[in-house]
Parts: sequence; C-alpha cells; structure tokens
Amino acid sequence: MSKLQPLGESLSDASRALAQALRELFESLQVSVRRYAARRRLDPGTVSRYLNGTRLPPWQVISDLFADVAEHRGTAVTTEAIELVRGLYGSAVDAASSPRHAVEILEQQLADADHVSRRSSVRGDVLGDALLDRTQRIADLETRLNQLEADRIAEQRRADELARAHPDVSGLLQERDALRLEVERLGAALAQAQAQRAAAEGRCELLERQLDAVEQATKAALPAGPQDMPKILVVDDQPDNLLAMTAVLATLEQELVTVSSGREALKALLDHDDFAVIIMDVQMPEMDGYETCAHIKRRQRTRDVPIIFLTAMGGGPEHSARGYAAGAVDYISKPFDPWALRAKVAVFTSIYLERNGR
Repeated sequence: MSKLQPLGESLSDASRALAQALRELFESLQVSVRRYAARRRLDPGTVSRYLNGTRLPPWQVISDLFADVAEHRGTAVTTEAIELVRGLYGSAVDAASSPRHAVEILEQQLADADHVSRRSSVRGDVLGDALLDRTQRIADLETRLNQLEADRIAEQRRADELARAHPDVSGLLQERDALRLEVERLGAALAQAQAQRAAAEGRCELLERQLDAVEQATKAALPAGPQDMPKILVVDDQPDNLLAMTAVLATLEQELVTVSSGREALKALLDHDDFAVIIMDVQMPEMDGYETCAHIKRRQRTRDVPIIFLTAMGGGPEHSARGYAAGAVDYISKPFDPWALRAKVAVFTSIYLERNGR
C-alpha cells in the first residue's frame, strides 16, 4: 500500500489540522490513494493533495469519506466526530478564502450546470424525435381510418357490417388511442427536459456573472449610495450563523435584515419590498427552508425575489435538485466561501438595480 505524501509546506494551522484529521480517517480504510481514487472516480493526484493539505476538498468529498469509513468499520461515524471535522473544515475554508478559491468553487458549479444543460438538451432531442415518430404514426392511422370510413359511406353499410368487412378497424383504433397516450406522455417529458435545460442555462449565465464579479471586484462598480441599494434578507435559526453572515456581507454596504425563522422571513417580506436576494438556511424548526420558499413563490409580490439556500446537509445532486425544484436560484453548502457568497449577492444586486432602473 502506497504511503501518504507528507503534509504540505507552509500550511496554515487550520489547513494542517483539517488535513491531519482527514489522514486519520483515510488511513483507517487501509487502502492506497490510487485505489480509493478509483473507487470514488477521482484523480489520484487530487486525492493526494486533499490529504496533504495543499488543496481544500469539497465537503461532499469529506462526506463520502465518512460514509466509506462507516462501511469499512461496520459502525456509523459519531455525530461528535462529524461536527469536529466540520468545525475544522470551516476554519480551513476561512483561512483559504480568496478570490482564487472562490473562482474554483464557482467554476465547479458552472461545470455542473453546463452538464445538466447538455444532458437535458440531448434528452430533449431524443424525446422530440420519438414524439415526431408517434405523431406521424397517428397521422398514418388516421388516414387509413378515414379511407375505411369513406368506404363505409360509399357502400352505405352500417358500422357492424364495416367491422365484418374490415376486421382490422378495432385494432387500428386501439393502436391510435395507445399512440395518443404515448404522445401525451412524451410531450410532458419533453416539456420537463426543456424546462430543466432552460433552468440550467439560467444558472450558467448567473455563474458566469458571479465569476466576473470575483475576477473584476465589481462591488466597486455598483452604483454608489446606500440609500439606493436594495436590502438582503438572511434567514437562519442559529444566532452564530446570523452573526457570521453579517460579518461576511458587511463589505457590500447594503442593509441586512436578519431573521431566525421562516415565519419571520415572510413577515419581513411584507414589511419591505426592496430585497435583492434572500439567503436562507434549509434546516429550521417548524417551517424549514423548502416550505418557506414555497410560501414566498406563491405570493405575487415576492415570487421573483431570488433565493439562495445555505445548508449543512452537503451539496450532493439530490439536495441541490430539491433546492432548485423548490424555487431557489442557487444552493450552496456550509461552510461557504465568503468571496463566492459575496459575488453571488453582488450579481443579484446588480440584476435588481438593472430591473428597477437605478
């Protein structure tokens, strides 16, 4: 079994602590880096850099490592151990936060959105071809049935006589009806694929603007004057998270409205009508982020306010898909990169200002 590469030189204390914790977890698997990388379909060099601290892994990679360790041991990893590593990860993210790191995160999100767009486009083409085929087959059947009906009229026979003279009529009718049902199903599937592609294309456009915001530091390019700037609504039931969010977004010089529940968020949206974006935690008591989002999207007055979900549940495709289905425009996992979050908020602020002619 190949040995782990030494810890990187000049690591921050936070990055070193996280790397050491990850190495302990990895070594308990008793496999080589190459074998583990193959198991998880990752590049071995990238895995090695994750474990020597020179590159910060996405939280999903760490979550997968927990799952693999639990499977190997036959027992679940304790909540205390997960929270310990999560705390180390948050400190490492804060220490590594930089425009370059934010660009890496946004570029990965852009790649994911582009993949969804291309996959939906291909599926739409396949469904479109199938829909055209079924439609043409229905047209052919209709022509044959019309010809049989014309024969019936010409010969002045009753319907039961037609059935005896042309025993295939009932079969043609059944085939036509079955094709009509299939056309209806294919049409619905095609509309869904087209909607997925449109949503993914919209995310790609937003992410490209967010990358520009990081690379060009567009905060300085936004129109000056706090009185003209829209507000930001932050929803989280944990006071520490609200304080951290306030500190991260303070440099944008926009008013932050912070609330600790979904119901308070709905009230804030009634009291104010100039929110550029809502940043909302998913896991909240009584009314979670998904339910709150659904209420917001049902209201005519607030349905167009963009919502960014923040969650500690991980950024896997099943979680992000549910977030987008609920109506969110973005879905990012905690701990988040401050530069990336500020870029996202700056872009939605720009869009708000463009739409309102400010």
